[in-house]
Amino acid sequence: MNLPVPPPVLPMLAKRVDDVPEQGAWIFEPKWDGFRALIFRAGDELMIQSRDQKPLDRYFPELAEPLKTQLPERCVLDGEIVIAAATGLDFDALQLRIHPAASRIKLLAQQIPASVVFFDVLAVGDRDLRTTPFAERRRELEALLKDAKPPLHITPATRETAMARDWFKRFEGAGLDGVMAKPVDGIYQPNKRVMLKIKHERDCDCVVAGFRWHKDAENEAIGSLLLGLYDDAGMLQHVGVCASFTQVKRRELVEFLAPYREHALENHPWRGWAESSGEGRMPGGQSRWSQGKDLSWQPLRPELVVEVAYEHMQSTRFRHMAQFRRWRTDKSPAQCTYEQLEVVAPHELADIFSVGR
Repeated sequence: MNLPVPPPVLPMLAKRVDDVPEQGAWIFEPKWDGFRALIFRAGDELMIQSRDQKPLDRYFPELAEPLKTQLPERCVLDGEIVIAAATGLDFDALQLRIHPAASRIKLLAQQIPASVVFFDVLAVGDRDLRTTPFAERRRELEALLKDAKPPLHITPATRETAMARDWFKRFEGAGLDGVMAKPVDGIYQPNKRVMLKIKHERDCDCVVAGFRWHKDAENEAIGSLLLGLYDDAGMLQHVGVCASFTQVKRRELVEFLAPYREHALENHPWRGWAESSGEGRMPGGQSRWSQGKDLSWQPLRPELVVEVAYEHMQSTRFRHMAQFRRWRTDKSPAQCTYEQLEVVAPHELADIFSVGR
């Protein structure tokens, strides 16, 4: 493509911090929960590139026309592809798009169309803006998208720490991940963690109902623990895994969990899943998302309770891998229910999209 910044380009990244920074000059933005995307346009040529440099165009055909009609003839922009439902961002619907059948993708594009939220610009015309301070790139982006219409949006931005803290709390119910902090004078550095991200984190007590062996040390080290919560009907639902262990801890866990492996399947709530395949697949089993990964698991009597840290729930499961905190010998498995989870009221996405426009 005839552009001053041709594809592929690795996007700029962020490192995690615990709180919104008080010192320094920052521009804050909501952190969107979608597919990171770099958009390259050169006349009739258009490319939507994923974070790992793969093309996303075929999965989001509904975006081609608005991108070509609303963006400059030659430009490179950085943003996030999202799907906005009535109550917030729908990452499950977004994942459904990565499908081998074009007919299925076309149907989903009509039923649940995607949007793009832009937050940076790398090039316009013949100008390479990567060494331009972010504050200037932001002004350039606002000028480019001042007349943008859905499904194209520009992310809200502020220099006020108080506003960033308000967004951190208020926008979570709409499915946003947290807040980004970008240096006012920062240049665009591909694949470098020069931005900051402040993400939500909460604690939860879960039942440990199984585990997976470490991929490089089967029968010698634990890879991850399978976590469960009881629903209103008293059924233990699989909610995710935790795997933040040192190598020493992984080996210690083998001995620690050994007593709970004895007769584990006799009255196990996931016995049906375990017996549905000769491989003893974990709840949910293989899918196109697993990409051939070994999802076999070992059952444990559901008697152990662990406290984990998680960011937020996606439907009935943890959106990301949970982090091990401590064993809760003072808690019974029956106390590990969905009721303990904090429920955040959704915020209208229409309001979020309109802020700062």
